[in-house]
Amino acid sequence: MPFTGLPDFPWDALAPYGERARAHPDGIVDLSVGTPVDSTPPLLQEALAAAADAPGYPTVAGTAEVHRAVAAWFERVRGTGPLPGLGVMPVVGSKELVAWLPSLLGLGAGDVVVHPETAYPTYDVGARIAGARPVPSDSTTSLGPDGAVRLVWLNSPANPTGKVLPVEHLAKVVAWARARGAVVASDECYCDLGWTERWDPAAGGERVPSVLDPRVTGGDLTGVLAVCSASKRSNLAGYRAGFVAGDPVLVQHLVGLRKHLGMIVPAPVQAVLAASLGEDSHVAEQKARYAARRAVLLPALEAAGLRVDHSEAGLYLWATPASSDGPADCWSTVGRLAYLGVLVAPGSFYGASGAGHVRVALTATDERVQAAARRLHDAAPRTSG
Repeated sequence: MPFTGLPDFPWDALAPYGERARAHPDGIVDLSVGTPVDSTPPLLQEALAAAADAPGYPTVAGTAEVHRAVAAWFERVRGTGPLPGLGVMPVVGSKELVAWLPSLLGLGAGDVVVHPETAYPTYDVGARIAGARPVPSDSTTSLGPDGAVRLVWLNSPANPTGKVLPVEHLAKVVAWARARGAVVASDECYCDLGWTERWDPAAGGERVPSVLDPRVTGGDLTGVLAVCSASKRSNLAGYRAGFVAGDPVLVQHLVGLRKHLGMIVPAPVQAVLAASLGEDSHVAEQKARYAARRAVLLPALEAAGLRVDHSEAGLYLWATPASSDGPADCWSTVGRLAYLGVLVAPGSFYGASGAGHVRVALTATDERVQAAARRLHDAAPRTSG
């Protein structure tokens, strides 16, 4: 019998607005889906070619090169210092791990999966597939003494809001979960894209902290996992190259199950993943591209009467009408921008708490971003003098 416990795929509801945007004389500017549009760096294409002769089966656990690259990356880029005993496993893009982790952990009826209130919908979907109950919450206090919590999802920098959770918050959640025997899994796919002064190391700020940071874990990785992806940082979304790292016992458990299920990252993709984590200049170049597009889009949205909230890191701008007679309606904003030929994602896709906002992706070519900015400036409210 087909599984019927899932919500409708939300992006289907956006299709009519896409048609409206495509009718613009200068064509659509699609800022709705955060899919990279810039080329995969040549060094990574070369790594793929060099690993193309792969007649044997790859390993579920991942190659030694992947394990070394991940451990070195956490120490060098994430600022965790050495992480002795770190468990590592490549995954088929981070989304599949997000979707399947509750099932792989053996969760089911009576178990609770906590996820952010405004969140990527796959956290909710993964809990439902397992038969567990998803609970949106940004506060452990609001959960009270609930002993049914078995998994707590964090997402920092957050999709869609761009919020970053500081070390103190991460440590509080880990301590709370450990007291209840729950696993903490942190989706950190946008960790390379810090924008505000606090979270941009190039501007003298902090690194976006990882849940694996010893300041969070006390040096003990038990019950803690970090999920990361090369999709956005290295323009590898088409490769499906991600990994999970953390508690070695938990990671080994996941490896054992995935051997039975055949959930294996292809050997050439593992080689590219290791290469991407071992070289930083291509990440800096891509971040500079996104920074330039952000610098164009943010003031254009504000000129068009929108306020950008949070958005301190990540790949999106989280926008809402700057002034309104009542609660903002994300679909009204989507419709207004679609008439300008600019397609954005409604905040309601990310939970009821997002219903007043829209998510604006930085993933369009420079030419299309400039086109969107011109249209937004042209549509700016005029004041009489």
